[in-house]
Amino acid sequence: MTRKLPRFLLATVFVISVTALAQTANADPGLPAAPSAAASTPDATAVGASSKIGTINIEQAIFASNEGQRDFEALSKKLEPKQTELKSMNDEVESLKKQLSNQGDKLNDDSRATLVKQVEDKQKKLERSVQDARDDAQAQQNEIAQRILQKMAPIIVKYAGDKGFGLIMDTSNPWPQGPVLWAGPSVDITKAIVDAYNLQSGVAAPTRPATKPATTGAKSTAPAGGTKPATTTTPAPK
Repeated sequence: MTRKLPRFLLATVFVISVTALAQTANADPGLPAAPSAAASTPDATAVGASSKIGTINIEQAIFASNEGQRDFEALSKKLEPKQTELKSMNDEVESLKKQLSNQGDKLNDDSRATLVKQVEDKQKKLERSVQDARDDAQAQQNEIAQRILQKMAPIIVKYAGDKGFGLIMDTSNPWPQGPVLWAGPSVDITKAIVDAYNLQSGVAAPTRPATKPATTGAKSTAPAGGTKPATTTTPAPK
């Protein structure tokens, strides 16, 4: 089941003029140098003065690329054991809660208190484990996205320059979270950039559609027997 790529991958809005992106690419030692103006873009003054605006869904472009599909699929498989571990922990907590609910009024005070404490301790451990797993997954997803974006940026520069765009705006976040209220398909360059990136990367298309790494979800539950309500974080269904 395909899941939406978390927004933390690209938290900042990608609204970049062609010349600004070219300068950033050349200035950042960690970013592959953008193609030279002579080889890839018209005169910088002409490009900067252009009023032609294009859009790109960076999030979609990253994941739709052959490299993105390959790497996110590999990450999804890598995270499967952790998902299984979290499910097992959650099942144990739910089993103890059921036991407390069914037997709580039959236990003496000491036995009941011990069971309540066990439920709370295991639930807290589950919540910490889920948060750690979520943070780790986010970090790894972000690393993949940033690595691909660094290599994709010069391609965007070249394409935008060749086509005479003065501004490229990201539509990953819909309005009003994102800057674009509406844009027609004629100005969207996402597919063109993905095709150009695939050609340059040389990464073969996947044999089957990739599934995005699952993130953990949460639901609110409370231990039975009058204990303080707590939030149990559980792994999302695969």
